[in-house]
Amino acid sequence: MIDRFFITLDSALRTVFTSHTGAQPCPTVPGDVTELSELDKKEAGALMRVNHVGEVCAQALYTAQAFATKNEALRAHFMRAGAEETDHLAWTEQRLKELGERTSLLNPLWYAGAFGIGLIAGRLGDPVSLGFVVETENQVEAHLDSHMSRLPAGDHASRAIVAQMKDDEARHALNAKELGAVDLPAPVRGLMTAAAKVMTTIAHRI
Repeated sequence: MIDRFFITLDSALRTVFTSHTGAQPCPTVPGDVTELSELDKKEAGALMRVNHVGEVCAQALYTAQAFATKNEALRAHFMRAGAEETDHLAWTEQRLKELGERTSLLNPLWYAGAFGIGLIAGRLGDPVSLGFVVETENQVEAHLDSHMSRLPAGDHASRAIVAQMKDDEARHALNAKELGAVDLPAPVRGLMTAAAKVMTTIAHRI
């Protein structure tokens, strides 16, 4: 338990306060050069900041769920999924720098809130925790799909990142289903959607 506590604390500090390097190279579209106006850069940066916040929250959720479960195999699964999400964190962080934009000033708050939600889900049992993963990833996939229509048409660099992230989130949801996820009640799904809306609206600006 002590080891798990310090691993969890280390993950939180690294996620919020350090820069990241992905295990996989940042996705690109060969031959497509991104050239954006200042206005397009600003809009793309705001959208990628929202996506970066989503990855901060994903780290918090998977870390909390790994901490909460008593199933060692499931803990390993959550840790692997979190490691894969680190690629997304690194890619969005890199793209923000390229666009001349910053990450959200509220990342510590986003992490803390998502960690608390993940911990509650984990304490409700593994099937519920996995169900929470499925619903979260489904909502994130839909959110990323909407960004594909909102990103500037010429922003091939951001689009390549978002497309790969979308595919990865769909796979994470499928994996959770295969591990025994239960469907969450409609009111819970509705609350998750509302909370995500608040987060994305604020992160777009701050």
